[in-house]
Amino acid sequence: MTDVNLWVDPACPWAWITSRWLLEVERVRDVKITFNVMSLGVLNEGRTDISDRYREMLGRVWGPVRVLTAAEAHSGPDAVRSLYGEMGTRIHHEKAGNGRDMILAALAAAGLPESLADAATDTTLDEALRESHNAGMRPVGQDVGTPVIHVPGADGQQLAFFGPVLSNIPRGEAAGRLWDGVLLVAGTDGFFELKRTRDREPDFS
Repeated sequence: MTDVNLWVDPACPWAWITSRWLLEVERVRDVKITFNVMSLGVLNEGRTDISDRYREMLGRVWGPVRVLTAAEAHSGPDAVRSLYGEMGTRIHHEKAGNGRDMILAALAAAGLPESLADAATDTTLDEALRESHNAGMRPVGQDVGTPVIHVPGADGQQLAFFGPVLSNIPRGEAAGRLWDGVLLVAGTDGFFELKRTRDREPDFS
């Protein structure tokens, strides 16, 4: 069994697709995904090269990641996996936003206490949030975003990388083949980047 760590912010649609792909990979490859919290708010602190619209959005993303951080402290890492899934379904499929109503519904569906919703405005959680965020970002650098994946390489060394960024969710063996390819390039010494311009919107189906 290969333990794979994934860092995500529930506000990011691209990370949501990658997370759903990795759940497909679990079905066809001998891997176990652990979900960890990163923060678009932390990632973009101090940046001056973002639009006013994006900056406004960043002001709304702190609540869900604080609640995820509190859920992990309350119930362990499995709570992050389940609650992130419930949040992502509501944010990306149901267009429910990032507010308290969405958080309460996600907590209820994940079987977690309603009281955890109060963590959305609890800034004392930000230290633990930053620790989780930095643990994910440290091996990949600060010029990437979410998702970030850490996985043991064939030689025992940790592989860490941003992405893959996907516009839709590969299913079944197609998900497994993509995983095999990602590991191949990520494990190649000196390999850093494959990229092309995104020409379509995220498709969550």
